[in-house]
Amino acid sequence: MTSPAELAFDKAHELIDARDLAGLARLIGDLPTLVHAHGKNGNDLLGMAAATRDERLCRLLLDHGADPASANVHGWTALHQAGYLGLPLLVTMLLDAGAPVDVSARGDGGTPLVAALFWGHREAAELLAAQSVSPGNLRVAAGLGRADLLDSLVAPDGTLTPAAGAHREFYRPHSGFPEWRPSDDPAEILDEALAWAARNDRSAAVRTLVARGAGVDSDVYRGTALTWAAAQGKASVIGTLAELGAAVNHRGTFGGLSHGKGVTALHLAVQGGHVAVVRALLEVGADPSVEDGLYSSSAIGWAEHFEQREILAVLRGA
Repeated sequence: MTSPAELAFDKAHELIDARDLAGLARLIGDLPTLVHAHGKNGNDLLGMAAATRDERLCRLLLDHGADPASANVHGWTALHQAGYLGLPLLVTMLLDAGAPVDVSARGDGGTPLVAALFWGHREAAELLAAQSVSPGNLRVAAGLGRADLLDSLVAPDGTLTPAAGAHREFYRPHSGFPEWRPSDDPAEILDEALAWAARNDRSAAVRTLVARGAGVDSDVYRGTALTWAAAQGKASVIGTLAELGAAVNHRGTFGGLSHGKGVTALHLAVQGGHVAVVRALLEVGADPSVEDGLYSSSAIGWAEHFEQREILAVLRGA
């Protein structure tokens, strides 16, 4: 039988999903301990509110005593969620409330900063990095575009320091991505860092890493540097990667197994609705007729499926 406390928690969850600020305020006023309760997988109301992208709900919960350090069974905190979603206002709110920045989730090194950099959320990442560049490995340095850190971690001849590949147990933010085990292979560490530089639109870091041995078309984990840049809408780095020899029509992996087989950068730019990236890819020779390996559909077919009318016009014009 469901207990009264569980029923109240479920009700609070419903109010959060409905973005019902007034209703949530009344419920917490009647049951103040709800802000400290945990539901499935150890998730609390603050973490659930962060997932809705609604800073008002988070502010309400913090004002009623919610713990910004509270984590679920994966170690994931509200600050991880704010970084993961790229919400700079929420990042600032949680930092001001005392949320910890050096805690790991989903593996050693999975800090809120890494959650932000994984998806190329530069503004949120820079706010977090101002508090702590943790962990200070090569992929973090690359994602932040920190030339000083890159120079301290990888020599001009490509030799890595031990810190370059440390704390890389985190590799996916959720189970939608397939399992993988990062290794200590120096080439893998360099190539992974290149993808993190590209998804965060760090052209200078991309040039540095390629000059020091990173493979421009390497696919360390679910995507090359070019496909990650395209998927995250980073148009300016596209030309840099093409200039460095990236295969513009490479068909590779991306994201989950159900949609990431034989995709090109152009497919992913179309799916994301990134018009500027589509134009940039076409300028460097992307072929809109190349078919993916799962649906046997071209970028034009993807544009039709996702109803990207502006992109469809651009592709047909090309």
